[in-house]
Amino acid sequence: MEIDEIDRQIIAATQTGLPLTLKPYQTIADSIGISDEVVMQKIVVMQEQGIIRRIAAVPNHYRLGYKYNGMTVWNIEDKHINEMGECIGQLNFVSHCYHRPRHLPEWPYNLFAMIHSKTEEGVKRQQQIIADLLGQYNLGQDVLYSTRILKKTGLRIR
Repeated sequence: MEIDEIDRQIIAATQTGLPLTLKPYQTIADSIGISDEVVMQKIVVMQEQGIIRRIAAVPNHYRLGYKYNGMTVWNIEDKHINEMGECIGQLNFVSHCYHRPRHLPEWPYNLFAMIHSKTEEGVKRQQQIIADLLGQYNLGQDVLYSTRILKKTGLRIR
């Protein structure tokens, strides 16, 4: 995977986020002297090559009123992890869901799903929905609440 000078300029122009304009790709294009069509084509190619993983909004859940943000952790048999992870990841209240290795004996959990609610009861309801969905595959669970916002950054290039 190689990036050319235009790729570098696009990355530099977007590494702190897309411009908050009606036409962000046009704004980027204007700033580096190319067309918005070229910007969009280059971004698609960089996504296909894995240089850019995704383009997504990153909300500040606290500012939106979601004060209870919990990483639910689950102990699922490895043979069911993909199937169950796919189901959980489709839930509208799960912002991200992924498989991580266990660290036995202290940490038996291998499936993580981030949930957000305005109340602690809301998180508990969401956690119960996930537990019900997992059913017999749920061999243990916990929830780890966020206590602060970590700095979220995208691709950085020097």
